[in-house]
Amino acid sequence: SMSEEKLPVLSRDEIGAVIGKTPFAVWVGASLDTYRYGEVEISIPMRRELTQHHGFGHGAIIGFLADSACAWAAASVAGDVVTSEYKLNMFAPAVGQTLVGHGQVLNYGGRHAVCRADVYALSGTRKKLVATALATIFQVKP
Repeated sequence: SMSEEKLPVLSRDEIGAVIGKTPFAVWVGASLDTYRYGEVEISIPMRRELTQHHGFGHGAIIGFLADSACAWAAASVAGDVVTSEYKLNMFAPAVGQTLVGHGQVLNYGGRHAVCRADVYALSGTRKKLVATALATIFQVKP
């Protein structure tokens, strides 16, 4: 797999510093749990401020996890990146103690990466898929 071939182009400390300088990521409580070449897993603790009127995780938070998982996975292969677009499909209410985004680079060439992210809700030992996204992430010129 892609993650076993190479070391990330940004170190874990470097990507951590970028996350630390992203006020929204800090506000939602995002943490980088797994960081490998072409693959990341991030999580946020669910809290009331992140929910919509039914008490589910808000779509903006699902989007944040999907977008960030894709972008941070892309950063591991391309360095400094920005999201160009993403498509998000939501399957189930995001209900749980923790929301997790698993992102992976599907293809990287030229200056863009096509990435996929799956978003899960964790409740105790239960892990439920709540959304999937495809994203195009662009490398910022050095």
